[in-house]
Amino acid sequence: MHVPLTENLLDAIPAAGLCVGEDDRILLANAAAAQMFGAGLAGRPASDVIRHPDFHDALGLALGPAGRGLARLQLAAPGAKGLYDVHITRQGSGPLRLVYFIDRTELDQADAIRRDFVANVSHELRTPLTALVGFIETLRGAARNDPEARERFLTIMEREAGRMIRLVNDLLSLSRVEAEEHRRPSQTVDLLPVLRSVLLTERDRAGAAGVEMSLAPGGAPSLVVGDADQLTQVFLNLAENAIKYGAAGGRVLFRIEEIPREPKLRARALAVTVEDFGEGIDPLHLPRLTERFYRVDSHRSREKGGTGLGLAIVKHIVNRHRGRLKIESEPGRGCRFTVILPAA
Repeated sequence: MHVPLTENLLDAIPAAGLCVGEDDRILLANAAAAQMFGAGLAGRPASDVIRHPDFHDALGLALGPAGRGLARLQLAAPGAKGLYDVHITRQGSGPLRLVYFIDRTELDQADAIRRDFVANVSHELRTPLTALVGFIETLRGAARNDPEARERFLTIMEREAGRMIRLVNDLLSLSRVEAEEHRRPSQTVDLLPVLRSVLLTERDRAGAAGVEMSLAPGGAPSLVVGDADQLTQVFLNLAENAIKYGAAGGRVLFRIEEIPREPKLRARALAVTVEDFGEGIDPLHLPRLTERFYRVDSHRSREKGGTGLGLAIVKHIVNRHRGRLKIESEPGRGCRFTVILPAA
């Protein structure tokens, strides 16, 4: 038995829904549809509300033998900006059709991110692999009996293999961090030992680059709620970045400060700043620095062994801790990376 559509039934649909009748006029609209397209939809021609030929083709198709129509539309209505799948089904044998809208915007964005990620990883791996294959062929051929060339090529091959290992390790780290991002840490962590451990770990790297690393003295509290291993990774990544790209300034300074009430966190917080005094970065690049594989200078980053994932890992760890990452820089005045974390 056919049950006529009513406003109650239309409101039960977990999506924006319309009931379209004769002459393609809207008979009913649920609250979600009114939020998308505005109030007063009943009685209006569907063509006034959705001006897209694919939609009207699907409306007509639903009146045919199949009784169904489907369209994928990029909508720009005040309450409906994005990509939508529009499903249309005929009700009974008359002109009555049920139309509902499924938002695909986030799924489409996720697909695009996944495609870009695969393309970036493929590119990052293909370059060193191509170099390795080329050097292997050369060592088997023209340079077979050339000790000097062999030594030079093996050095380059070792560097390229190391780059691939770093990339794989960073990909694994990023995967682990993303998997845990929704679980908030519950341990109490003292940031002072964490930062001292980072300075000790990076001492040789900093010395080789001619950089002096130090922790500013101060009496600020240093306890936060967090994951000690992940916070160590955050400050190791920031220290490595500062040494690689801020070495011209000759020093990197760590500093802990208390924020009695952080507006966005709505609570007391601690701010850890990692500051270098090097070349700095054009502000144009700052909003994109935490994107995967984004580099201000791709060639220079690869030469220094960067994978383009360090700051993405930092961002995800800070998000897991319900904190904030603030990046400030200007050319010639160095960079300041500030991690703001809820205090314990």
